[in-house]
Amino acid sequence: MFEGASYLIFEKAKQLRKNMTPAETVLWMHLKAGLEGYKFRRQHPIGIYIADFYCHRAKLIIELDGSIHQLEEVQQNDNKREADLLEWGYQVIRFSNQEVFNKINFVLNRILADIKLIINNKNLNASPDSGV
Repeated sequence: MFEGASYLIFEKAKQLRKNMTPAETVLWMHLKAGLEGYKFRRQHPIGIYIADFYCHRAKLIIELDGSIHQLEEVQQNDNKREADLLEWGYQVIRFSNQEVFNKINFVLNRILADIKLIINNKNLNASPDSGV
């Protein structure tokens, strides 16, 4: 679940939880009680990364992107990070801060739809226990 995250990553995550961005705060107000029974963590350590939000049951990472993510260098870092997370078996979904502020229902519906898709795909790929 933490993919060997170091003590320093846990400390940084703790700091980030205390200093969430306005968009993270808005989304967290909707996610903290869960969505249809799916629970979320905020600023969750995974290896050398910290996910903005994380649903363990679906291994889904939710990232919020402010305007800095439009810079080429930041996009390259985001691409590397996402490739690593995908390789480790996680799914990543990204939203802009503006989507959180202006289209929160769209964001929540998309998160829920992605979780259900991931869970359904896991169930389809699971081998039957009965051996029949």
